[in-house]
Amino acid sequence: MGRTVRAERVGATRESILTAAERLFAEHGVVAVSNRQVSEAAGQGNNAAVGYHFGTKADLVRAIVRKHAERIEQVRLRMLAEIGDSSDVRDWVACLVRPSAEHLAALGSPPTWYARFGAQVMTDPALREIMVDESLTSPSLHRVIDGLNRCLPELPAEVRAERGDMARQLMVHMYAERERALAEGAPTPRSSWHDAATGLIDAIVGLWLAPVTSCP
Repeated sequence: MGRTVRAERVGATRESILTAAERLFAEHGVVAVSNRQVSEAAGQGNNAAVGYHFGTKADLVRAIVRKHAERIEQVRLRMLAEIGDSSDVRDWVACLVRPSAEHLAALGSPPTWYARFGAQVMTDPALREIMVDESLTSPSLHRVIDGLNRCLPELPAEVRAERGDMARQLMVHMYAERERALAEGAPTPRSSWHDAATGLIDAIVGLWLAPVTSCP
């Protein structure tokens, strides 16, 4: 009984730290926030609580990513089952775009912080690789990328790489911008996360299928 109570207490403490860190990192950037500030925001009297439960700040960032990744993965797997072996670029782009939007919607009323947290991490040279590495552990994401590559038109290698970078920037920063606007009560172009994902899918499909202009 005592072990169960202690395990529950530890679990609650870890969850409080993850929530506080995600919010502070999203609002202020990862570098600007100390482990002490995270511990205080999580209501922990011990300023070493973050180190005790998670280790380094990089370990804490990784734990936040993993907390959300499992739920996003479940949505992506469901969508993959629905599209099968589709030859439509839009279906595969949707599998990239919609899982995060559906997850953000499921988190409930604003404010949420995960989209802005992701944008902060992806612009931090020291931490970006954590987000990339965690993404690459997803078998379903590899299936989506393979499916998309099968459907794309022939593109020069440099154009394909460039457009891949563009698509990633759109997915990260458009969701972060929408989340920020919702948190501030500002107007948004689309009324829901579902509709925001639809607009983003339209844009990324157009990006991939756009003509290529040869450079002189």
